[in-house]
Parts: sequence; structure tokens; C-alpha cells
Amino acid sequence: MKIRLGFLALMILLGAAAVGKAVYDTNVFKVNHVNFESSEFPVGEKLDILQVSDLHNKVFGDDNKKLVSKAEELDPDVIVITGDLVDHSTEQFQDVFNLIEKLKAVQEEIYYVSGNHEWENEGTEELFQGLRERNATMLDNTNAAFKRENTTINIAGIADSSTDHEDMNQAFTGIDDQSYTILLSHSPNVITKYDDIPADLILSGHTHGGQVRFPLIGAVVAPDQGLFPDLTKGMYQVSQGSRLYIDSGLGTSMIPVRFWNQSQMSLITISSSKEAS
Repeated sequence: MKIRLGFLALMILLGAAAVGKAVYDTNVFKVNHVNFESSEFPVGEKLDILQVSDLHNKVFGDDNKKLVSKAEELDPDVIVITGDLVDHSTEQFQDVFNLIEKLKAVQEEIYYVSGNHEWENEGTEELFQGLRERNATMLDNTNAAFKRENTTINIAGIADSSTDHEDMNQAFTGIDDQSYTILLSHSPNVITKYDDIPADLILSGHTHGGQVRFPLIGAVVAPDQGLFPDLTKGMYQVSQGSRLYIDSGLGTSMIPVRFWNQSQMSLITISSSKEAS
């Protein structure tokens, strides 16, 4: 009897710990710091990019004060949003619009590409128009040149490729291929859909890092990849000159739970790989 009671108590403790971990991972975000080096950057120069992905209309603190305060603390040179600001079922966009307005006060340079949930939402055009009115630069199938001190960085973007809204050729039209180039693509599966993408770095989201993960096993399932997916979160080498980084995002979809996979946004620092002479 004592052994059975002990086992039951252990199971209850483990269950409570799992629930606590899930609540924490779902509702408390972290910042993932990532560093890249490039010979295309002048010696001593670096660029800090804050990547926000897969919010799914989730709010962290009153009026997203926690997110905005952390962005202020990080003080990035540019903010990129890699899709799914809202969920497919989101009916009002005011939380997202308020967040964009507050992030614009932190950093004027905000670039956005759409995710599958924006295209699946009935208010797609209302959302896009609201983002334009708040001067977020929409990079669906286009590009922009971002100037930073002694160098220029290309930021190209495609509309969500998992719903076939992308136009890769249009996204890179007129781009200066001598400059460091970043591609914003909501879905990381773009690397399996296209060969030889002319970008040094691809920033994606979409997978939620698998959303539910387990020690030793990793991600259980991810969109477009099924069970035990290969592309979930972190850095991947695409080719000799190109890398993919997948941010596991802030929100949830399908089920409002993350496990062993804490909500996050990423601060990506790109610096010169050259040494001062």
C-alpha cells in the first residue's frame, strides 16, 4: 500500500510539474540571442535585428507592455516580423495595431511579411491596410535597402509560401547582389521549395519550434512537416553561402499550450568576420 501511495504521489508531482512547465513556457517569453558573421560587413560594424514571429494575437502583459519593454531594452537597429501576427480566427486587430504603434516608437524600421494565418483570416485586407497605415514596411514579394552606417543591407520578403502566395522572382527584382541579403519568409519550407535562394540569411517562423517538445525526442509535429519534423527551430546551413534561422515564436495555434519550448523572440546580431589590420 505504501509503495502504491508513493507511486501515486510521484505521478501527481510529475503531472503538476508538467502543467507548471507548460503554463510557464506558454506565457513567459525569453529572448534568444543569435550571432552571425559576414565578410560583407565592414570591420567593427554590426547589426542587431529583433525578430518577432507567430504572435497569433497573444498579449504579454497589459497592452503588450512586457514585449514593448523588452524591445526597448534590447534597442535593435531594425525589427522584422515574420508572419502570423494574428490567428486565422482573430476577429479584431486592435491589439496588433497597438503593438505595432508601440514598436514603431522603439524602432522606426519595422519590416513585415505575411504568414498563413493572415491569409486564412477573413479580415486579411483590413489587417494589411491597418499595418500600412501604421507605417510598417510590408515586404510581401518585394525588397528594401536598409542603410546602416558604412554598409547597406538588402531585406527581401515573400508572402507566405505555405499558402502559395509567394513570388520569389519579384521579391529579388532589382536587388544589389553585392550587398548582404536577408530574406524574410514565414515558412522555412521555402528552402525545399526553391533551389539557390540568393540570400545570405533566411529568417523564418511558422513551426512554433514544434510547439510541444519532449527531452531527447524534440518536436513532435510541425506545420507542413508532419510527425518528428526536421526543420523546427534554430540555425540550419542551407548551402555554403546561405543559412536559415527559424524563430520558434511567441504564440500558439490549434491548442493554447507550449511544452519544453518556451515562447521567444530573437535578437540576431550580424557582425564582420574580418579582423582589424
